[in-house]
Amino acid sequence: MTKVQIEMVDGKIINLDLFEDIAPITVENFLSYVDEGFYDGLCFHRVIDGFMIQGGGFEWKDGLVQKQGKPAIKGEFKINGVENDISHVPGVISMARTMFKDSATSQFFICVDDASFLDGQYAGFGKVSDEESLNNAIKIGKVETGNWQYYGDVPTTPVVIKTIRRI
Repeated sequence: MTKVQIEMVDGKIINLDLFEDIAPITVENFLSYVDEGFYDGLCFHRVIDGFMIQGGGFEWKDGLVQKQGKPAIKGEFKINGVENDISHVPGVISMARTMFKDSATSQFFICVDDASFLDGQYAGFGKVSDEESLNNAIKIGKVETGNWQYYGDVPTTPVVIKTIRRI
């Protein structure tokens, strides 16, 4: 099991355990972004209280600016023909995607409440490793949000990732 740490600019920490035995393609993809520092300075750009916090694709520079990721990977979840029994319970990290099954690139989300209705449809690939980390994710989920251009659920005050690194 690989361990990574999300360090926020405000000093809060979210520690994660990644499950490469269940979602090897997804973990390898995520770690490739981690190892090159891709996530450093990006923000949680979509935050829905009682559901999830999503990041890994946008910087905040007087507004959201998308950062281009690598080519998409195969979605490791049941409706795409891949066995993945990770349930989207609080603390699970999963890959964000479009309506296309094999469209995940760099964006991820962390569930802050039960989202098991996503099971089999999204590639869960890890989980927060301690209660303090889960509480920090839940706190992010409670920030004030609004609309920015055509994006919804955007924090009104940027929630910025300082770095994500292996630990």
